[in-house]
Amino acid sequence: METLEILLSEHPFLKGLDHEHIHLITGCASNVRFDASQIIFREGEEANQFYIIRQGKVALQIYTPGQGSIIIDTLTEGEVLGWSWLIPPYQWRFDAVATELTRAIALDGKCLRNKCEADHSLGYELLKRFASIVEQRLESTRIRLVDMYGDKP
Repeated sequence: METLEILLSEHPFLKGLDHEHIHLITGCASNVRFDASQIIFREGEEANQFYIIRQGKVALQIYTPGQGSIIIDTLTEGEVLGWSWLIPPYQWRFDAVATELTRAIALDGKCLRNKCEADHSLGYELLKRFASIVEQRLESTRIRLVDMYGDKP
């Protein structure tokens, strides 16, 4: 049986972190499960965690008047869900909904923020890794918007 510490140390997002940093992160981790159609979080709510998806699919959505919810990205096994826990004012920027049974490792953002304040090298390593995720989400949103509105006058 793999422990959370082993799973986290082998995950591409955290691979290469010092063992001590992995140990600190593991102290903030737990296993979670979301059923199909379960809302994981909503835009504007307080963001105090992020997730490493182990199995399943999660749709990232934005709500637009007149069109309802629009899926801007779908995350699957191995991907990281959530970066808003790291950037004030710590509020979700999208809605997240499990589109099928989803299992993940949840990481407590408040716990990690405290550990990052105490260990700035951990904070810097996480910030570098999350900056890449933010860039990927922005690019995905841009492509989706071009697909939706690119041909309209």
